Amino acid sequence: MYTTTLSTLKKHPGSKLAEMFTGQPRLRTDSEGRFFIDRPGTYFKSILEYLCSNQVPTQCIQDVYKEALFYDIEPLIKQLEDSPQIFGELVARRQFLARVPNYSENIELMIRIARAEAAASRQSSVIVCVVRTEEDAARCQDALNSLDMDKKPVVKFGPWKAVPSISDLLDCIQMDVEAKGYKISFQPHVADKGFHFKSHNFFYKFLFTWW
Repeated sequence: MYTTTLSTLKKHPGSKLAEMFTGQPRLRTDSEGRFFIDRPGTYFKSILEYLCSNQVPTQCIQDVYKEALFYDIEPLIKQLEDSPQIFGELVARRQFLARVPNYSENIELMIRIARAEAAASRQSSVIVCVVRTEEDAARCQDALNSLDMDKKPVVKFGPWKAVPSISDLLDCIQMDVEAKGYKISFQPHVADKGFHFKSHNFFYKFLFTWW
């Protein structure tokens, strides 16, 4: 529970938070007339501190940023987006991933494959092929065809036109799957013998651990 003034809550008139308390309040109240916002209040303290003193939080930046977006407090959003944590995510990582074709769809596909193979198992494995260039994609085609013939699903990422490496993309995949609550790890996956390249440069096995 937090105590503050209406003027503090309405400090930024264009925000969603201010609109909640403008005119006839649309929020529920309890028996003592206290307003109830149906949202976790863990980081609302940081929102109030900013509204009271313009103090930009220095901890739990990602979580406070989500709250600032929810309440649509534009000045706080802009200041948080200048922080290294949010700047790196929005400008560096997300712009890189936007250049990886079907990145988000492939993350969801990995999860669907892993869940489908989870019956009575402690772990599920998903084979991922990561190719940075068109030349790499062509070199991997024989291995992909072989895996397809063996009925082994493979999730393919790339190619892309950006500086980050295959290792960088693998880290992003792990980060984004873990952000959805899954416990995963990855290791090189060696394809069958007979290919004229080192398959472990492109093929990886992601392990989902369920218990």
